[in-house]
Amino acid sequence: MRVLGVNALFHDPSAALVVDGAVVAAAEEERFSRRKHGKRPVPFSAWELPELAMRWCLARAGLRPQDLDVVAYSFDPALARPAEEMGLDDPWDPLRLTYAARAPQFLAAALPGLDPATVRFVPHHVAHAASAALASPHPRSSVLVLDGRGEHASHLAGRYRGGELEVLASQDLPHSLGLLYESLTEHLGFLRSSDEYKVMALASYGTPRHLEELRELVGVTDDGGFVAPVPDWSRWAPPRVDDGTWGGDHADLACSVQARLEEVLVDLARWVHDRTGDRVLTMAGGTALNCVANSRIWRETPFEEVWVQPAAGDAGTALGAALQAAANGGDEPVPMPGAALGRSWSDDALASWLRGAAVPFTTPEDLAGEVADILAANGVIGWFDGRSEFGPRALGQRSLLAHPGYAENLERLNDVKGREQFRPVAPMVLADRAAEIFTDGPLPSPYMLFVHTVRPNWRTRIAAAVHVDGTARIQTVDPAAQPRLGRMLRAFEERTGLPVVINTSLNTAGRPMVDDPRDALELFGSAPVDALVVGPHLVRRAQMFGRADAVGAVAAAGDRP
Repeated sequence: MRVLGVNALFHDPSAALVVDGAVVAAAEEERFSRRKHGKRPVPFSAWELPELAMRWCLARAGLRPQDLDVVAYSFDPALARPAEEMGLDDPWDPLRLTYAARAPQFLAAALPGLDPATVRFVPHHVAHAASAALASPHPRSSVLVLDGRGEHASHLAGRYRGGELEVLASQDLPHSLGLLYESLTEHLGFLRSSDEYKVMALASYGTPRHLEELRELVGVTDDGGFVAPVPDWSRWAPPRVDDGTWGGDHADLACSVQARLEEVLVDLARWVHDRTGDRVLTMAGGTALNCVANSRIWRETPFEEVWVQPAAGDAGTALGAALQAAANGGDEPVPMPGAALGRSWSDDALASWLRGAAVPFTTPEDLAGEVADILAANGVIGWFDGRSEFGPRALGQRSLLAHPGYAENLERLNDVKGREQFRPVAPMVLADRAAEIFTDGPLPSPYMLFVHTVRPNWRTRIAAAVHVDGTARIQTVDPAAQPRLGRMLRAFEERTGLPVVINTSLNTAGRPMVDDPRDALELFGSAPVDALVVGPHLVRRAQMFGRADAVGAVAAAGDRP
C-alpha cells in the first residue's frame, strides 16, 4: 500500500509517506514554509495543510496523488466533543472541528488528482501510539502517549502486538498533563505550545519548594489515568515578563512542576507495566519530548528499554497515521530507519547551489580533518549534510558545532542563535566512547531524548556540554550510520583528546531549523559562524568575506583545555 500521512490540525503540520509498510519520507511544513510550528495569526495559527511537505513526499517516491491508496489524517472529528462539554475554554473549537471534518475536500484541492474517498481519519492518540510502537524496532511493546489534547482525551496507555493496538487506559479532558505544562509555559513568559522545552531547562535552576502542594493537586488514579487541574500559578509566582531575566520564584515554580510531572509519568508507566509485563515501553506525544522525565521512566520503572519516537510531538502523528493505516490494510510495519527522513541533495547539486550563489568553496580530500582543525582552534561550524531530521532535534544533519572544552562556548552559541542563556547545548559523542563519559541513562541514545549524568572526571574537560545540574542531553553517533560525522569526531579526538563536540540546531531564535542550502547560506551570511559544511564542500568565512582572522574571531579569550 501507498499511504500518505497528514497532520494539519493543532500545530506542527507535517506529512509522511509509507510504502509497503516502510517509511519513505517525512517532513514538517515549517521546513518549507519557514513558519515555525506552522504558526499564523489567530484563528489560523495551526490550521495549515502541509501542502509543500505533502508534495515533496510524493515527489521523493515518484508518485502522483492518484497513485495513493490511502491518505491518513491524524484526527477523527467523529470522536470529538464540544470544548465546553470537555471543560475547555476554546472559542475556535467549532471552526476547528468543521475544518477537520472537511479535510478530504481540502486535501483533494491541495493535491489535484487525489480521490477524497481515499482519506481515512485516524484517532489522534492512536496516531501518536503508532508513531512510537510501529516505528520502533520492537514488534511487541507497551505504549504510553501524553500530550495536550486529542479529540476528547489527553492520554493513552496500551500495548501493541504486531500492528494491533489494545487500549488499556485513557484520560478524558480537561485533565491533561500537556495542557498543564503549556499553561505554565505561558505563565512563565514563553510561547505556549512551542517553548515548553525552555521550562524544562529553567527548572534546573530552581528548587522544588512547591512540590508537596502540587502532589495534592496532580496525581494518578487507580484506573491508569490522572487528575491534573490547571491551578492559578500566581499563588506561587507572578506572571513572568520575558525580558531576558530568569531565575528566582519562576525557576522554583518550573522546578516544582517539572518534578511533579516526572513523578506522575513514572507512576503511569509502572501502571502500564503491571498490566503488560512487557520488556519495552514506547512513547510519543509532546510530553515524550521531556527528556528529563523520559530518563526517570528509564531508571525507575521495570521496563528494560524505553524507546521514544524522535518526532514525538504532533508532527509525528503524520507518520503514525500512515503506519497505522498501512497496518490496517495488511502491510507489515517496517521500523523507521532513523530520523533523517527529509530533503537532501547530491554532492553535485550542492556545488551548483554554491556556485550559483557566488560562494567560494573547496571540496577537501580530508574534510573531517579540516573541520576538526577549525573546531580545535575554537571555531564554530555550521554542519549541513544528508537528509534533514524529522522532529525538533538537530542530530548531525542540520547542526551548529563547537569545541566542548571552553565553558564560555555555551554562552557563545546561545549568542550566535540569539536565545536565552539558561538553555543548554548538547554533546554529540562517538557511540563507542559514550559509556566512559556519561552514565545513568540508556545507551546508545541517538535521538537526544534522554539526559545522562556527566562523569565527574569529564565535567571540566567538556564544560560547555554540562548543564547546571551536572547532566547532558547526549546524542550518540554511530559512524556506520553517519560516516562523515563519525570521521569528523574521530579527527577531533585525535587533535584534542575529546570524542565529543557540542551541538545545537542550525537556526537562529524564532526560525525553523535550516533545511535547504539557501537557508544554510542565509544563516552563514548573518551569524558569526566560522565555516559551513555543505555535504562534502567547505565554505570558510575568511574566503567568503576576506577575513584572515575568521577562525575563532568571536571566541572568548582563554587557554585551550
